[in-house]
Order: sequence, then C-alpha cells, then structure tokens
Amino acid sequence: MTEETPGFDEKPDVPSGASSDDAEPKAATPSEEEAAAPAGDVQQTAALTAQLDQVRTALNERTGDLQRLQAEYQNYRRRVERDRVMVKEVAAASLLTELLPVLDDVGRAREHGELVGGFKSVAESLETVVAKLGLQQFGKEGEPFDPTIHEALMHSYAPDVTETTCVAILQPGYRIGERTIRPARVAVAEPQPGATPAAAKEEKADDEESGGTEEV
Repeated sequence: MTEETPGFDEKPDVPSGASSDDAEPKAATPSEEEAAAPAGDVQQTAALTAQLDQVRTALNERTGDLQRLQAEYQNYRRRVERDRVMVKEVAAASLLTELLPVLDDVGRAREHGELVGGFKSVAESLETVVAKLGLQQFGKEGEPFDPTIHEALMHSYAPDVTETTCVAILQPGYRIGERTIRPARVAVAEPQPGATPAAAKEEKADDEESGGTEEV
C-alpha cells in the first residue's frame, strides 16, 4: 500500500511537450459575436423606427381619407335634405297654385257677405288645410310697392304719399316659405309731380306757426 504524503496536493498530469501555461484555464474574452451585438441592436432599432414611421404615415393617410369621406357624407346628407324640402315645396306649390282661383272666390264671397252656411264651413276648412301646407297670403293697402312681390295693374298720382305705395289690393299674393307662387296684384300711387308731400306741408305749417308766436 502506498502512503500519501501529507501537505502535498496531487497535480494533474501534464502532457509532454505542453507548457505549464497550457495546463491552466484561460480567462474568458469577449467573442466577435458579442462585440457585434451592439451594432445589431442599432440596426434593429433603426428598422423598427422606419416601420413605425411607415405605420404613422399610413395612419395619417387613412385618417385623412376618413375625414374626407365623413365630410362628403355630411354634404350628401345636406343635399338630400335640401332636395327633399325643395321637392316638397314644388309639389305643394303646384297643388296650391291650382287652388288659388278657389281661394280668390272665397275672398270675394267674404267681401260681399256671401260666405254663410255650409259654404262658409267648407271655405274655412279649405283655408285651414292650405295654411297647414305652408300657404301664406300677403299684400296690404298702404305698404310700399315692391316689384319683387307686387304686380302693379293700376297707376295713379297722390299728393299724400312720399313713395310709390300700394293703395288698393286687387288680388292678394301667396307664398310658401320664401317662394312666391303669385305676386300681389295692386293699384299703386306715386307722389304728385311738383307737389309737396303732406308730411312736408305739416312740418312747414308747424314751423310757420311756431315762428309767428316768437317774441322779438
């Protein structure tokens, strides 16, 4: 039996021809792959940034397309609503235009006191229906003449008017909303050429009266 000498450790066998440095482990050094890792991270980050920019650009383009589409849809809805109202007004105007002679007869009967009995009830029902459809009557004596809504059938001069005035309503006008379906047919009067209007006469008379009472 071989006895081990205390205090001495056995050394590993070293192959012949090998130095002692080869026997001891070498310290770990960074590999080329590990050194290239930071450069790879930079390239990956740049690629992700480029992709993000592309996504943002595409998102902005789609958002712009959506906004344009929404604006076009809103314009379409407004056009449809406007056309719907216009078609309704045109249809109502066509119907009511055919009823204007009947309304004129009702008005003349009322002026002559002939609107009585069952005829009165029918006439009032007709006027209620056409009012619900939006028909409005216009034209009053004493209002200024407006060629856009009045049609002058008679003309005269009067010393008591200061502008062209409707002095008689021969046939009332009718409108639906802003649409005039028949102008009011009127007799108009203009100021008398060379005549002093009544208001000016009264003002002149007041001035003369107040001037005559002043003390010297």
